[in-house]
Amino acid sequence: MKKNKKNVRRLKGERFLIITIFMLLIATPLLNVFTQAKLSESNIEVEKLKEEIEYQSSINESLNMKINELASLDKIREVATEEGLTYNNNNIKVIEGE
Repeated sequence: MKKNKKNVRRLKGERFLIITIFMLLIATPLLNVFTQAKLSESNIEVEKLKEEIEYQSSINESLNMKINELASLDKIREVATEEGLTYNNNNIKVIEGE
């Protein structure tokens, strides 16, 4: 019994198309994993920056409270008295900040 071998003839671009499709099937999941890893890395960096912003905001708020405390009229009188100065209400000029 003789087996007949059929020569399958392929078109010129058919081999290229098969290789390209095979490469795409392999590359797509790898690319998906890579982009998910990058996205996760970016999200971690965003969360770190949010924490830094919250920390800096609390420091700024604390410093603003300290400024208001030091700028109070009672504190000014206290420091003036400690330095041997007298309080003269006529010499006080109020400057409004923008």
